Amino acid sequence: MEKKYPVPPFTFETAVQKVQLAEDAWNSQDPERISLAYSLDTEWRNRSTFVNGRKAAQEFLKEKWEKELNYKLKKELWAYTDNRIAVRFEYEWQDKQGQWFRAYGNENWEFNEDGLMEKRYASINDLPIDESERRL
Repeated sequence: MEKKYPVPPFTFETAVQKVQLAEDAWNSQDPERISLAYSLDTEWRNRSTFVNGRKAAQEFLKEKWEKELNYKLKKELWAYTDNRIAVRFEYEWQDKQGQWFRAYGNENWEFNEDGLMEKRYASINDLPIDESERRL
C-alpha cells in the first residue's frame, strides 16, 4: 500500500509540513509528481470543474498549465483536524496573450489513513493584475 507522509492524525507541525509539500509539488508543475499525493479514487472540485480519480487529476493539471503560464503558488495552513486540512492560497499566472492574474482561494482537504488526499475542494477567484503588481 502506498503511503504519503506525514499521515493523519495531523499535529500543527505535520499539517504545516503537508501544506509545504503540496506547495512545492504544485510549483513543480509536474502532473505525475503532484498526482502521487492523491488516492487513486480522489475526488476534486476545482472552481466549477469536478475531477474523479488520479488519472483525471493528471489530465486536469496538464491542461491547467497549458493555459496558466509562469505559474507561482503560495499556500498557508488555515486549520486542521485529525485527517483534514484547510488552506488559503494565492497564485499568479500569465495567459498566452501576456495578461497576468492573481488567483485567491481556499481548499479543504481530506486524507485517508495512508496520507493520500481523497478529497480536494477548491474555491478560486481570479483577479487581472499588471505585471508591476506581481508579488510571487
